[in-house]
Amino acid sequence: MAKYIQGATGEWEVVIGLEIHAQVSSEAKLFSGSSTKFGSEPNTQVSFVCSAMPGMLPVINEECIRQAVRTGLAMGCKINLRSVFDRKNYFYADLPQGYQISQFKDPIVGEGVIEVQLEDGSTKAIGVERLHLEQDAGKSLHDQHPSQTYVDLNRCGVALMEIVSMPDMRSAEEAGAYFRKIRTLVRYAGTCDGNMDQGSMRADVNVSVRRPGAELGTRSETKNVNSIRFMMQVIEFESRRQIDLLEDGGTVAQETRKFDPATGTTSSMRSKEEAHDYRYFPDPDLLPLEFTREFVDELAKGLPELPDAKKSRLVTDLGVSEYNASVLVADKENADYFEDLLGDLARKVGQNKAELATRAANWVIVDLFGALKKAGKSITESPISTQHGAELLALQVDGTISGRIAKDVFEIMLESGDNPERIVAEKGLKQMSDTGAIEAMIDEILADNQDKVEQYRGGKDKLFGFFVGQVMKKTQGKANPQVVNQLLRPKLDG
Repeated sequence: MAKYIQGATGEWEVVIGLEIHAQVSSEAKLFSGSSTKFGSEPNTQVSFVCSAMPGMLPVINEECIRQAVRTGLAMGCKINLRSVFDRKNYFYADLPQGYQISQFKDPIVGEGVIEVQLEDGSTKAIGVERLHLEQDAGKSLHDQHPSQTYVDLNRCGVALMEIVSMPDMRSAEEAGAYFRKIRTLVRYAGTCDGNMDQGSMRADVNVSVRRPGAELGTRSETKNVNSIRFMMQVIEFESRRQIDLLEDGGTVAQETRKFDPATGTTSSMRSKEEAHDYRYFPDPDLLPLEFTREFVDELAKGLPELPDAKKSRLVTDLGVSEYNASVLVADKENADYFEDLLGDLARKVGQNKAELATRAANWVIVDLFGALKKAGKSITESPISTQHGAELLALQVDGTISGRIAKDVFEIMLESGDNPERIVAEKGLKQMSDTGAIEAMIDEILADNQDKVEQYRGGKDKLFGFFVGQVMKKTQGKANPQVVNQLLRPKLDG
């Protein structure tokens, strides 16, 4: 169902396309052996090829080709067995060659469709136009000197995958869901780490507006947006800016804009270049890239289980809820943690995974994720290993500790990273299941609360919880609730 924005003169439709730049996970650059390690001293990872010394020739890094094909396969796109590297001609101070080696008419990956899930549970199919490989430019540093710009060429020549969508998105929410899905896919495939704060993944955001059903409007392109939240802010701001401009009788300029995170606004940088402005032509130093169907099929065999397939398995085979499965598969590290924990738990208690999956998923999502979010940590920084998490759940499953005690043990584990079995033993937290001891306590509590016993027998059934609470209080939460219920009810009903 189309979503429209109400303007002063009627409804408008927002049309969005994304060009996602994902840095290829590889040890070396696209056309040279220089390192791609993040955070090195400026200009320490630069070869003669990167710096465009005379006579230097590019040599294709085969691993970058493999990674691009694996990404295309993970997205379900067409893999082109023949592609061509082109020169895209423009000048930047941090682009020593004066051109960028990219791909134009013949990219390595062709069309495909990405299906995303939205917050209301609906799905949206978003087309992918292409994925092409290109080399990154260097970095201009404008804040190191009051009157000079410094240039760092460490990024120059780093392999980028540019993933270009069709203009199929109609809201910031859809664009955010699409970007997250692409980010999840490249992380599962191991082709890009997706670290937006390090510049490994960023987006150029194309926005235009039109009357519903009309021709496409003139678009603006906001460059190098490095967070999903910022990208959604760009879309919200740009759509409103363009609507206001058109309703005031103005025209939208086709231009490149930049985003200011401090104000949530965009501003003009320059008029938008067209393809002919770049004077593309095939790179004379690089032959067309050709490989066989067998090469592609072999890479396809090596792909891991992808998020949609994993979600389907968690729901169908293990009985995890749709929502919980979506949360777990959104990040590969989260999914790996859950599956490792579930496997450990099943082995410890001798039950099959399907019997334990819901309990494990709830603990991971509610307890662990909640605590990690509060602490500002990711799953890879969790102080609780999968083995210790499984041990904690196993102690509950076999009745060693109650759910309330488990929460106390969990808090101690977060602080210490210690083994839950050791914590339970040292602090004497084992659940009391001695029926004789519990029965004696129940008799004592009933004798001390005869008035409430009479009220219960007079029809106030809710008082049953009061008596259970008194037993738990007397045992400091250690009494086995199931045993308490079994012993208490006949005494009260009698």
